[in-house]
Amino acid sequence: MHHLLKLAALAAWIIAAPALAQTAPAAPTTAVKPPAPAPFTWREVMIPMRDGVALQTVILTPAGQSEPLPILLRRTPYGVPDKAPAEVPASLKALAADGYIFVIQNLRGRFKSEGEFSLSEDSRVTPGKGTIETRDAWDTIDWLVKHVPLNNGRVGVMGVSYDGLTAGVTLLDPHPALKAVSEQASPVDQWMNDDDHRYGALRLSYDFEYAVLEEADKNANTHFAFDKWDTYDWYLSAGPLPALNDKYLHGKIKYWNEATEHPNYDSFWRQQAWAETLRGSTVPNLNVAGFWDQEDPWGPWRIYRQAAAHDPDHTNLMVAGPWCHGCWRGKATSLGPLDLGQDTALAFRATIEAPFFAYWLHGKGAKPDWAATIFETGSNAWRTYKAWPPRDAKPTSLYLHADGSLSFTAPGAAEAGAHRDYVSDPANPVPYRQRPISPTYPGGDWRHWESADQRFVDHRPDVLSFVSAPLDKDLVVAGEVAAELYAATSGTDGDMVVKLIDVFPEDAQTPPWPADDGPKPGQFAASLNGYQLPIAMEVRRGRFLKDFEHPAALAPDKPIRWDVPLRDRDHVFRKGHRIMVQIQSTWFPLIDRNPQTFVPSIYAAKASDFVAARQRVFASPDMASRIILPIVP
Repeated sequence: MHHLLKLAALAAWIIAAPALAQTAPAAPTTAVKPPAPAPFTWREVMIPMRDGVALQTVILTPAGQSEPLPILLRRTPYGVPDKAPAEVPASLKALAADGYIFVIQNLRGRFKSEGEFSLSEDSRVTPGKGTIETRDAWDTIDWLVKHVPLNNGRVGVMGVSYDGLTAGVTLLDPHPALKAVSEQASPVDQWMNDDDHRYGALRLSYDFEYAVLEEADKNANTHFAFDKWDTYDWYLSAGPLPALNDKYLHGKIKYWNEATEHPNYDSFWRQQAWAETLRGSTVPNLNVAGFWDQEDPWGPWRIYRQAAAHDPDHTNLMVAGPWCHGCWRGKATSLGPLDLGQDTALAFRATIEAPFFAYWLHGKGAKPDWAATIFETGSNAWRTYKAWPPRDAKPTSLYLHADGSLSFTAPGAAEAGAHRDYVSDPANPVPYRQRPISPTYPGGDWRHWESADQRFVDHRPDVLSFVSAPLDKDLVVAGEVAAELYAATSGTDGDMVVKLIDVFPEDAQTPPWPADDGPKPGQFAASLNGYQLPIAMEVRRGRFLKDFEHPAALAPDKPIRWDVPLRDRDHVFRKGHRIMVQIQSTWFPLIDRNPQTFVPSIYAAKASDFVAARQRVFASPDMASRIILPIVP
C-alpha cells in the first residue's frame, strides 16, 4: 500500500562571479529573475478527534485566494509536507487549475499525530460506524468546514493505496459535507486479495517488508536491512517462516505477528473486509485501478461492484488503465517496451479525474454519463462503457491440450486421460521475476515486474507452457477472466499459479532495438520481438479450495478442480499474436513456499515438512482445463 505523494520544494542558488579587472570592458548587466511566488501558503494544525486524540494536519491554501473554494483532503500514514511546495506538483496540476484548498493529514499514531497506529485495526469495521479511519475522516471534515477560511462547504477525499483505503472507508459513514470521493488502488480484504495474500496464499516478501516499513518506527518509513541484494536468495536461506521472527524481527512487529497467527480466513480477517459492508453508492466515487498493479489490483473492482448494488443516481464510476501501483500519478507512456501512444496518466488526470471533482465540488461541467472508462491495451485506446462488464462480452473457453497447444476446440476422444506433469520442488522455487530480485522498498524493480517478459521462466522443467497458433484476427477480451484447471498432486497440499500471456510476433518491432541501442537502466527489455507480456497472473492454494476458514488436505494423486480468478481485463490480442498460458506451483519470494505436505499452519511448518511433489495438469474430455475469456464481438 506504499505510495508517497511528494510535495518537494525547489532550492535556488545564486553564485557570485569574481570582479573583472578595471581594464576589461564592462559586461552587459542581466536582470536576475526573481523566483516565482509559492503557489500555496502552508499551515500546520492539530485537529481534535471525538476521543480527544489530535491529528497532525497540513493545510495548503492557494496563494491570493479571494473566493470560497472546496477542500480536497488526503489522509496518509506516510508523512505530511513540512513546507509549502515551490511549485504545483505535476500530479496535482489539473486539479489545482480548478482551485482547491489541499489538506494532508497523518493518520493517528504516525509522526506527530497522537494515538496508536495499527495496520489491522485501521480496517476493522464496527457495525454501523465504519472503521477508525471512517470516524477520523468524519471528525476531520467537520473541523475543516467550520475552521478553514473561505471554504465553500464542499469536501472531496482522494488517495492512492493506503491513502486510497482512508478515502474509500469514508463511504461507510460519509459526513454531510463530503461530496466526492476517489479511492484509488484501495485494498479491501487483506486475506482474500490485494497486498498481503491472494486467496490465502501469503505474499511473503511484500507482507514482511511492508509490516517493517510501517510498524518499526512511528516517525519514519523503515526499510528492512537485507544483507543480500538478491532477496530470492535471502528468503530461501532464511528457511521456514518461523525463522523470520526468530532471527530478525523477534516479535516486535505487531502486524507480522498477527498475520502469521491467523493463517486462515477467520474473524480477524473478515472484520477487516470493510467493503463487504458497503451496500450501495453513498457519495459520488471515482474508483481507479491499474491492470498491472503489483499491490492492490482487486480492491477498486470490489468496491465498485459493492456500490453498484444500489446506485440509482449513477454516481459509482470505474476507471482502469495500463498502470502499475499508483503509476497514474506520474508519467505512463509505456508498458514494458510497448509504446502506448500517449501519456495515459496525464490523460486520466486531465480528462477524467479533474472533471469528476470539478462537477461535484465546483458545480462545473457535465455529470459523467458512463459507468466505466477503461484504457484498452493492444488497441491502446480509451473506451467508455455504459455498464461493466460489457453486456455483449461472451464467456468463451480456451482449452489446454496435452501437446502444449491452446485452442478454442475442446479436447476430443483421442485425448482421453491426457495430461502433462512436472515436479515442483520448494527447495528450488520458480522466481516471480528475473534474479537478482531487489528489495520491495525503496523503489527499484518492484513497481514494474508484472509487465516483465516471461521468457525468463519459459522452458523451466517446473513450468508448463501452452501456446496457441498465431491469431488470424484481433481478439477483444473485456470483463472477468478466470482459469478452471483439473490437476492432481502427489503431495497433500500445493499451489497452482496461472499466467495468461500475450506473445508478440518475432518481427513485432523493426529495427529490433530503439535508436538508443538497448534498454535503459530499470527496463526489462527494449525489444517487442517475441515479448511475452503478462495479461493476468494469479495463485490458488490447495488447502483452501473447498473452505477458506477450514483448510483441508488434498488427496494424493486425486484430480480436483482448481478455480483461479484472474480479475477484470480489457485487452486486445492482436492479429498475428499468440496466446500463452503458463502453469507452475511456486512463485518465490512473492508467495511463500507451500511445503506440499499438509500441516495445520504453513507459518509453523518445519524444514522436514517441505517435499518435492509431482503435479499433473489434465487436458482430457472429462477434465478439460481451460481459460474463460469474456470475448467481445
